[in-house]
Amino acid sequence: MRVMVGGTFDPLHIGHQHLLTRAFMTAGLGGHVVIGLSSDEFAARKQHPVRSYKVRLAELTNWINTKKFDATYEIEPLFDQFGSALTQDFDALVVSIETFPVGNLINEKRKAMKKKMVDLYQIQCVMAKDGKVVSSTRIYKGEINRYGEPVAEDEFTGTCRSEDK
Repeated sequence: MRVMVGGTFDPLHIGHQHLLTRAFMTAGLGGHVVIGLSSDEFAARKQHPVRSYKVRLAELTNWINTKKFDATYEIEPLFDQFGSALTQDFDALVVSIETFPVGNLINEKRKAMKKKMVDLYQIQCVMAKDGKVVSSTRIYKGEINRYGEPVAEDEFTGTCRSEDK
């Protein structure tokens, strides 16, 4: 099975790991996962600072390579909310609650293009220890760390460091 998933993944937190794990589990043995990683230009729309594509790509690749997933993968840059989901042939899209509407829009556009619609798999949000959703924005604000614990990670509070740009 061919599965697509996308995001900015900065910092790569427990919610992202849940999303990516679901994508790999959905693809299964012999499957393939296409991961769209927001380009620097597309990520600039975020409300918080975002580290460079190069840094995020390395962190994402390192995390995936520590897992024993059965599916192969590739990572491609996302320049908009659709990426190659409108043109590639694939079976499923794994989305979060906040990206579910984009998944529906992708299927509408695919249908209009006379392409096969894809299955949407929505994951549940991962909750932090304080009962609120784990998010990159909360990490950058210093409310929680990437594991949902109420401890700020100095690396992700304040502004981006110059070497990350």
